[in-house]
Amino acid sequence: MSRPVSPQESLIYLMVMMSAVDTAMSDAEMARIGRLVQFLPVFKDFDEDQLVDVCRDCAELLKGPEGLDIVLEVIRDSVPPKLYDTAYALAVEIASADYNIQQEEIRLLQLLRDRLGLDKLTCAAIERGAMARFRNA
Repeated sequence: MSRPVSPQESLIYLMVMMSAVDTAMSDAEMARIGRLVQFLPVFKDFDEDQLVDVCRDCAELLKGPEGLDIVLEVIRDSVPPKLYDTAYALAVEIASADYNIQQEEIRLLQLLRDRLGLDKLTCAAIERGAMARFRNA
């Protein structure tokens, strides 16, 4: 990488990676990324005009050898520890966007939890919150 990645860019990388892990980036997942970047406070200083370029940069990294590990390291190194649970929540949000969590997405959530050193109780609470938000009537 030629320049440091900002925490906001890293969080976008995470959402793109989660969307792409099952090899099918759905329209619902991409729309959810755009909406989250627009309204979440963590993205308040992010220039939304850069979203497509950041997504493209992440896709390029993921294509390379060991791309998944590289992106996970970028995330761990550039997201402040106080935002690790936010990062996990964003990953769960994207995995839940199409109402169908795939095995690959579950595995990526496990890798993320381990890489960021998040405890299982925190992750379970985040996952339970997503289940409540996305439940059908």
